[in-house]
Amino acid sequence: MLDQATRLREMAAAYRSQASGTRQRRTRAIAVTSGKGGVGKTNISINLAQALIAAGQEVILLDADLGLANADILLGTVSPYHLGHLLRGEREILELIHTTPSRLKLIAGGSGVEELANLPDDQLRFFVSALSKLEGQADFLILDTGAGLSSTVQEFVLAADQVLVVTTPEPTSLADAYATVKALAHRRPSIDMKLIVNQAERVEEANVAAERIIMTARDFLNLKVEHLGTVPRDPYVWQAVRHQVPFFVGYPGAPASRSIELMAQRLLGVHTGAEAPPKSRTSGFFDRLTSLFTRSGTSAG
Repeated sequence: MLDQATRLREMAAAYRSQASGTRQRRTRAIAVTSGKGGVGKTNISINLAQALIAAGQEVILLDADLGLANADILLGTVSPYHLGHLLRGEREILELIHTTPSRLKLIAGGSGVEELANLPDDQLRFFVSALSKLEGQADFLILDTGAGLSSTVQEFVLAADQVLVVTTPEPTSLADAYATVKALAHRRPSIDMKLIVNQAERVEEANVAAERIIMTARDFLNLKVEHLGTVPRDPYVWQAVRHQVPFFVGYPGAPASRSIELMAQRLLGVHTGAEAPPKSRTSGFFDRLTSLFTRSGTSAG
């Protein structure tokens, strides 16, 4: 079987070549969110991270799901430290990074995600300042955020370089996904947003549903939303969950893995070919995050 990472590595080589003119590696922050729970958001976050790693990228996954921080369980690993240790002043942010057997660098949420939701202003500013130390530590920082966009999480999503909204083809999930798109676009009209449809029984129908959201966002929000891809319902995904291994790693030839591979290609190939790479913005994720919290004085209400 053809090595599934070959095309990804080619994309990564082009991506790095275009970024080589910058003095320091800038970490590209991608927030993965959803309008409701149960759509497979964390699984998408983990496996997309693994596909980028297969392409030769360094990736940090920050488990910031305030509802259910369980990335470590899906990865079958035990992280010695989590966000709670940082918030209580017991560990520095870089000490929280746990490298899993599949080479993913994980910052586990643990009890810290509950604390994060109710931090007083001074501790919240401390946390944002600590996060800035992750700049340059990886090529990608993937933020697995909570569903429904609570006030604190919304700030992190708004500061990200790109936002991936995960939905399933069910009408209620699609409606919640559009409500999420609308809420984020209202706060940041220039937001770079992409849509992922997960657990699709019929890929063609899921693609049509995604196109409806894209057209509605264009016509009513004046917002360009890209359909990053559709993940088919795949029994190998559930086998991987039971065995606590990313399906991209455990079942590389599975239909779900191939769809994730294509999404990673698109993320790496957005600025390849005829397009010029993005200019290194003076306001990257960490600067934007600091600015958002400074302007609001607290987490947004």
